[in-house]
Amino acid sequence: MVDLSVRGVRKAFEQDKEILRGVTFEINEGEHVGLLGKNGGGKTTLFRIITGELEPDAGEVVIGTGKRVGVMTQIPVFPPEYTAEDVLKSAFRRLDDLQMKLAALREEMAEGGESTARAYDRLQTEFEALGGYETDFTLAKVANGLDLPPELRGRLFSSLSGGEKTRVNLARLILEQTDILLLDEPTNHLDLRATEWLEDYLAHFKGTVLTISHDRYFLDHAVSRIMEMTGGIVEHYSGNYSFFVVEKQRRFEEAQKLWEKNQKKIAQLQKAADDLHLWAFMGADKLHKRAFSMEKRIERLQQQGDRPKQERRMRARFGETEFRGADALVVHGLSKAYGDRTLFRDLELQVTGGERIALLGDNGAGKTTLLHVLTGREPEDRGVVKFGPSVKWAMLEQQIRFEHMDRTLVDTMLYEGDCTPQEARDRLGAFGFSGEDAFKWVSDLSGGELTRLRLCILMKADVNFLILDEPTNHLDIMSREWIEDALEDYGEALLLVSHDRYFIRRFATRIWELQDGQLQDYRCGYDEYRERKERREQVARAEKKQETGEKPKKKASGPSPERRRALLEKQIQEAEAKAAETERLIEENATDYQRLEELFREKAELERQIEDLYARWDAVE
Repeated sequence: MVDLSVRGVRKAFEQDKEILRGVTFEINEGEHVGLLGKNGGGKTTLFRIITGELEPDAGEVVIGTGKRVGVMTQIPVFPPEYTAEDVLKSAFRRLDDLQMKLAALREEMAEGGESTARAYDRLQTEFEALGGYETDFTLAKVANGLDLPPELRGRLFSSLSGGEKTRVNLARLILEQTDILLLDEPTNHLDLRATEWLEDYLAHFKGTVLTISHDRYFLDHAVSRIMEMTGGIVEHYSGNYSFFVVEKQRRFEEAQKLWEKNQKKIAQLQKAADDLHLWAFMGADKLHKRAFSMEKRIERLQQQGDRPKQERRMRARFGETEFRGADALVVHGLSKAYGDRTLFRDLELQVTGGERIALLGDNGAGKTTLLHVLTGREPEDRGVVKFGPSVKWAMLEQQIRFEHMDRTLVDTMLYEGDCTPQEARDRLGAFGFSGEDAFKWVSDLSGGELTRLRLCILMKADVNFLILDEPTNHLDIMSREWIEDALEDYGEALLLVSHDRYFIRRFATRIWELQDGQLQDYRCGYDEYRERKERREQVARAEKKQETGEKPKKKASGPSPERRRALLEKQIQEAEAKAAETERLIEENATDYQRLEELFREKAELERQIEDLYARWDAVE
């Protein structure tokens, strides 16, 4: 069954400049699809057409009969007195209406009537299926997953930051339990924990999802099909992001071979036609007809398309200077607080040349503040920060600002990049600002273009300690890959804050996790960090459970460690087999809401048991 059908949609905002040139696709019920494309390529315009906010110039959009669409493209306007909690509860309006109808039917039932009782039972079943008796639990679960604590939910919605409003709006959308979710960059304002929670939610979401995203890790885990918007049309790939990368390269190479084969054939036919024309002029007039036939075939081959093109990758490299000395950065007893809130305290850190460190933590943990304290942008409360004597650091801020927004890109490079006009044009070209783009006003640039311009200036400097605060925010995938390529050859110290797990996995060789005012140092890459963190959490849960329960009685003797491990492994296998069977039953009973509720409880209990068993196995090990 098709949930969403888009047929021949066209849209232009300027004459002779179509942004959508006949977009056509279908999404079946339950499919999770990722929509990719360069910034400004028309993805959000397409979303606005699907939701009816914009009218297409041609074509049509058809939503499945009776399907409810939830969209996160912009934040709705709510009454000024609404708190974030009020916004979240607005998701239950459908349930509120059902409650009112049930109350009215209860009054009618007092007077009797079989039809009224049947109507009441039908509405009661619908109310229960929609989770009417669990709204408080569901709201708390979603709010906790998206890092919306009670304190934040009590604040006026209008007073929240852009990122907080986005998280509240996403939570409201999830709570509405719509059939079709349209998500526009849902992970942009989420930290790692909330992003992982959203991935897990979507993995169990039975409805249809269409998401615009540049988060490659998210696309690998949250979608099973990719659509790439290029040149105003959509190309289809039946797999996640990793499949898309391989398949796109394969299609390019296949098209390249076909084009080269056609060029050889065209050259052969052209030579043969020229020879036939020449022989015809020498007296064999009938040969003209054969030559004309060949030329028509050449035209058909030429109409098969121009030479396939790949997006030109921006080629630029971070400058670096020779580093002398062992320590790039030393931090001793560093503390910072705002009022009663301590962001970090008594930090002891040491960074040597060439280390690549990712600073992780929840939103609001103090990551950006720590970077600002390290670089002297904010004062520390106490402690010492000392860079090595030969260290030259440079920092890419999370919020890109230019003092003179009324300058062109070339003038900005001349003033801030300390270069000649020709060097300015060359460097701008290497960063994707070629031709007339170099004379754009800075005020006209998008968020991603501002990042590229700042990097264009930053990368000219010879630095040996590079600090990046959310460098991939607002960038499309091609621009993210370009930054990664530029960093690949950079061999000096790197400190980065990012929620882009693809980016972190590629570069981080050491993880700093800032949480509850303390910094945990993991001298390993991202994948090992995740494994170590999970093991610590399992052990902590097991210890907490042991502390709150009865202490085991001491025995003179017991099973050996090997025997205990074997028993635990057997219990783990049995529990995982039960969990797999429960998953199968969940899929089998997708429309039986009462049975589903029971199965989800069983699954949660099995997952808790498995975690405890693994923690006990770790303790024995």
